[in-house]
This record gives sequence, structure tokens and C-alpha cells, in this order.
Amino acid sequence: MNAGRFLGASLLAVGFAFFAAGCRTQQSAHIVKPGEKEMVGSHEAGAETFGPLVDTAVNNLLARHSQSVQPAGFTNNAPPAPLRICFVGVENQSAEEMGDFKQQLYQQIDSRILASQIYQSVSQRYVAAGLHECGLRPDQLLIPANMQRFAAALEQQGQPFDFMLYATITSGTTRDNKDYQRSYLLTLEMLNVHNGQSDKESAELEKKYDVSAAAKIKSWNPFK
Repeated sequence: MNAGRFLGASLLAVGFAFFAAGCRTQQSAHIVKPGEKEMVGSHEAGAETFGPLVDTAVNNLLARHSQSVQPAGFTNNAPPAPLRICFVGVENQSAEEMGDFKQQLYQQIDSRILASQIYQSVSQRYVAAGLHECGLRPDQLLIPANMQRFAAALEQQGQPFDFMLYATITSGTTRDNKDYQRSYLLTLEMLNVHNGQSDKESAELEKKYDVSAAAKIKSWNPFK
């Protein structure tokens, strides 16, 4: 190799090294456009998991209730007032930490309730204030006396409600040596505060995590 070629190869190697170092140390990003495929979390559930769960569970539950439930005081001579739902919160009972997704799920579900144009929801701020005033946790509201105190506290704030809504995330894991598949389940439970009746709707999604080299090769798709 002559001196010119050696110098060119050396400069190319140095340039590549700098480029590789930059790729390792500098973060980049781009906006995910509507309809564009979302990133799939490599170690835990993300938007690709929680989004479809919310879509399915909320739409099915609210559609079923819109056909079968009327608010207290409804008469045939007057149009029904919108049913009011007190969304208590999202409980994580899965094997993973949800981080900021927990609050996002709350907002997504609450927005779907409002978008139905059949239901009204009590603001999360009123719910938090009512729980604080009564010194209660969400799971303690199922005790009748606690429910009455909580409902009275919100009614004093001009926020009466017909239903309480609980959302719970659970998971189940199937392992094959290093590789595993996790089933995510979002369950919505709606409780009628006037008669104590409850209804549930669930949505499930399976996600496979490839850890071993054999599993990665088997699932590799250069066109996805």
C-alpha cells in the first residue's frame, strides 16, 4: 500500500471512529406521525400495548352501558341528564413498573368518557381533594360508610356522581428459558353507587420478548 492509500484509509478509519462515537453518545429523535408504526418496547409495555387496551376496554364498556343504564331520577317525560362517572384511578398489579404511563392511562380513559357525549366525568382534581378530605384510599371506597362520606364530600363541591370507575392493569408471564411472553390485561370495573351493581370489561394483549439469539433470529424480519 502506498503512502497516499495508507493516509486515505487512516483518515477513513478515524472518521468512522468519530461517527461511531457520536452515535453512541448523542441522542436523536423524530416526531411519530399519525398512522406511523409506534416503537415497540424491548423490555416492558409501552404505547404499543396500553393504547389498544384502552381503546378496546373503554369503548366496549361505555357502549354497553349507554344502552342499558339510565341515571337516577330519569322519567319518560324529560330527557335524561348525562350519567356522571367518578374515575377513581389506575391500579398497577402487573409485573412491571408503569412509570409515567399510569397517569397517561388515567387521562386517556377519562378523555374517552367525555368523548362519548353520553357521560360526564368528575375532574381528577375533585376526586383527589375528596379522598384527601375524607382520609381515604381508593380501595377503601368499597366500604359503604366510606362511600357515603366520599359521595357527600363531592356533592358539597357540586360534583355528584352515579358511578365509580376503577381501572386495573395485571399481567401473566410464560417463560421459555430466557425468552418469555407476557399477557397484559386492562380491567375496568364500573360500580353503580345507587344500587351497588357492578359491571366489568377487560381487554388483553400478548407480547413476546426475545432474549436468546435463536429467538431473535426466528422473529427477525428485515421488512418490518
